[in-house]
Amino acid sequence: MSEKLPPLPCEALREDPYGSHEPPIYQTSTFTFETTSDAAAKFAGEVPGFLYTRLGNPTTARWEVLLAQLESRGTGLEAWALAFSSGMGAISAAVMAAVRAGDHVVGVEPLYGGTSELFHDVLPRFGVRVSLVGAMDVEGLERAARLPGTKVVYIETPANPTMDIVDIRRSAALAHRAGALLYVDNTFATPILQQPLGLGADVVIHSATKYLGGHGTVIGGAVVGRDKAFIAGPVQGMRKLLGASASPFDTWLLYQGAKTLEIRMERMTRTAARLAWVLRKHPMVQWLRYPGLEDDPGHEAAASQMRDFGAMIAFGIKGGLESGRVFMDHLRVAKRAVSLGCADTLIEHPATMTHSHVAEEERVKAAITDDLIRVSVGLESVEDLERDLVQALEKAASASMVAAG
Repeated sequence: MSEKLPPLPCEALREDPYGSHEPPIYQTSTFTFETTSDAAAKFAGEVPGFLYTRLGNPTTARWEVLLAQLESRGTGLEAWALAFSSGMGAISAAVMAAVRAGDHVVGVEPLYGGTSELFHDVLPRFGVRVSLVGAMDVEGLERAARLPGTKVVYIETPANPTMDIVDIRRSAALAHRAGALLYVDNTFATPILQQPLGLGADVVIHSATKYLGGHGTVIGGAVVGRDKAFIAGPVQGMRKLLGASASPFDTWLLYQGAKTLEIRMERMTRTAARLAWVLRKHPMVQWLRYPGLEDDPGHEAAASQMRDFGAMIAFGIKGGLESGRVFMDHLRVAKRAVSLGCADTLIEHPATMTHSHVAEEERVKAAITDDLIRVSVGLESVEDLERDLVQALEKAASASMVAAG
């Protein structure tokens, strides 16, 4: 079987003839061939080469090689990566590559809103059964994974937007006992803080839009796996047919972002740890989730599988929806925006933003409550951020007192 696999795009890379320090942007839709025989051999997959940018591009291939190295370095494993035009392109292609009508997928909630919609609304329309279980429901996950036809167990850790931590090793063992693949969305942690392949995962997924890009300038996704046959075969085939290939310029930006990824993660994580302590002491904060706190429910699992605890914080504001609106409207340093992982601190209210299209019943089941605020800590001065969050909370407290009469 492996002999018939088409080469991955990265296998066609050659050194730049001009010795360019940075990889060139091959901004082209198609590629020419020396001869008809050359074209035939490349289209047949007999020799590596680039044909058409939807199928592969040298700029994109550079980024794919780098990401595969980041996800596998130090693990003793080989990995292969494919770049996509968005995180949802990566998620959809990776899941659809593994299932067909009659198969079963297990999703561990909470999940990113787009992933939740894929599992709730899209896959069932094509005859794929989906079971959803809570992040802390280990027994429920084991029961669901044993259901006939289970092909994929899908987790996020840390989970979006609640910051639940799912044990990757245990999830991998459950999935593999059921004959299924474990997919891990590693967007929040990045390969700098967590390497799921080394913990037993089969496939790692990223919304590269977030930390991998790092500057809010690019939309992208990625799928990384240990099984070259699966990545080069079904996943690459699904990317081709869905038309979800990344553009050369976008992957060039991602390649640049990777150069500062480690230092950005270190700075953001350090700032987030301090802000978590500040927030947990404020009287307007009724609960807070940050895995770096020793009393966080996910702390032990996070400490066992992450190098550090990341730059995402979730908290509940007293007064719920109305207090949340006042808090959000009075932010001056942090930005009101969806997405995450940017140089700027981004704060959102999931119930009215990223998860607004998820039915209220499903949101509550996944602990995405009206009082939840999600913070993506950026690179600003920690003192400036601390002052900003505190003053916005004070405005919310004042408004709450006025409303109470």
